[in-house]
Amino acid sequence: MNISMPVEEHARLKPDADWWRGAVIYQIYPRSFQDSNGDGIGDLSGIIHRLPYVASLGVDAIWISPFFTSPMLDFGYDVSDYRNVDPMFGTLGDFDALVERAHELGLRVMIDLVLSHTSMDHVWFQESRSSRDNPKANWYVWADPRPDGTPPNNWLSIFGGSAWQWDGERRQYYLHNFLVQQPDLNFHEPQVQDEVLDVARFWLDRGVDGFRLDTINFYVHDDELRDNPALEEGSRNASIAPDVNPYNYQNHLYDKNQPENLVFLERFRALMDSFTDIAVVGEVGEAQIGLQIVADYTRGDDRVHMCYAFDFLGPDRVNGTRAARVLRDFDAVAPDGWQCYALSNHDTVRMPSRWNLEDKGIRAHVAFLFCLKGSVCLYQGEELGLTEAYVPYEDLQDPYGKAFWPKFKGRDGSRTPMPWVADGPQGGFSDHKPWLPMAMEHLPKAVARQDEDSESLLNWYRDIIALRRMRPVLQKGTIEVIEATDAVISFVRRLDGHAPMFCAFNFTGGSHQVTLPRGEWAWLEGLGFFPQRQGRTVTLPPYQVFLAEG
Repeated sequence: MNISMPVEEHARLKPDADWWRGAVIYQIYPRSFQDSNGDGIGDLSGIIHRLPYVASLGVDAIWISPFFTSPMLDFGYDVSDYRNVDPMFGTLGDFDALVERAHELGLRVMIDLVLSHTSMDHVWFQESRSSRDNPKANWYVWADPRPDGTPPNNWLSIFGGSAWQWDGERRQYYLHNFLVQQPDLNFHEPQVQDEVLDVARFWLDRGVDGFRLDTINFYVHDDELRDNPALEEGSRNASIAPDVNPYNYQNHLYDKNQPENLVFLERFRALMDSFTDIAVVGEVGEAQIGLQIVADYTRGDDRVHMCYAFDFLGPDRVNGTRAARVLRDFDAVAPDGWQCYALSNHDTVRMPSRWNLEDKGIRAHVAFLFCLKGSVCLYQGEELGLTEAYVPYEDLQDPYGKAFWPKFKGRDGSRTPMPWVADGPQGGFSDHKPWLPMAMEHLPKAVARQDEDSESLLNWYRDIIALRRMRPVLQKGTIEVIEATDAVISFVRRLDGHAPMFCAFNFTGGSHQVTLPRGEWAWLEGLGFFPQRQGRTVTLPPYQVFLAEG
């Protein structure tokens, strides 16, 4: 398929309140997707230009990372105006055109709302810091110092150091869970909740189909500002912050994950339900009790529709034992909840590099992802098999990487520009030097080159997405783990009125066997996997998959 060809108009959206359940959502990081005006930074017009390509993948929706007005210290996750587009990305008119074109192509549009904090350049913060008795004095989390002048408690910032910053104008500390320049909003203040709900309403009125809520469990803090207890070394993990970050040394009982957050989420869901066919996915950043948080936030039908899970985004490779534990634990804790799984995103090392996988290993792990119960997020370039790019320190943009260099090189390696063509130094992304260097090793994997190769990873992604779309059992069915070892996992998906599916995956470079459940099972050919079956015994060669219908 030629990526510039228009997709047929019959792809226009059809009403479906349940569209999100089992959906495939394509994440676009706008700075690095497509530059349309030659300034080296991707923009909304560039996204519009490439939407036919996204539609050609067969995905259900796009999630666009922040494009709001911002000083860009955290590249859009520090918002200074929630109701406008930053000029580097375009205008509100461009956004409206993007929504219209996406809907024509059958794509729903979700946008990234960063509600836990703003930029310190936001007019709300400027007013809040001006005095202790102004109308917005309580809109942010302010606290007096301890008697010795030190911060009010021991809370830490994910980006390093104390989560508290002294403000000489107000002579108090303010809370920032991320950059110093990202003060946290105070969700104990009803006016704050009202205002951010109005922000969501603004974008719903412009036609968006849902939201990805950034750091959803950080909204509400402990009003008593109690110290977090220490976390014993054996309980630490690097799924949320790199292992060089002391943030992992605390049990974050009080700076996030507060029960009052559920009340706000119920207000947020009520607003969503006043519109048609809206879905919300919440990002849960929590290393210790993340599963319970996801369960609490997605339980019932009055909170968020689904949560964005970190189960397979960490440094540890997927194995059958751990995968089975994730699936069983979630069904036990949240039988009516819903997960949204991913293998890569804009904050993590790209999956092929993170787990040292070649083409066969990539396909096995991605097939596993697309056969899970839950929805799927696919990060731009993932379908090309892009590896983590090396970004030298002198080109580094990410403040997180600068803070922990060289042990942690930051997030820029997963944010380099999308390669559209193999010719030219900028790979069709821009006519100008891009904000991050184009990775030369990505050019041979460019869209145009893979598009012409029927055996390419890109076209295989189209096939596996089509398989999922054509079989409702893979989108909405139940899941029952049959067998799990470190090397393999097998499970059965079932949905009333549809043929069950048996799915088995070998995550290793050795051969392993699985056993088919009793019954008649027909092997689904055509995805480039070549297992060997003898009776009920299936031999899976290295990184092979077996899918069968009953």
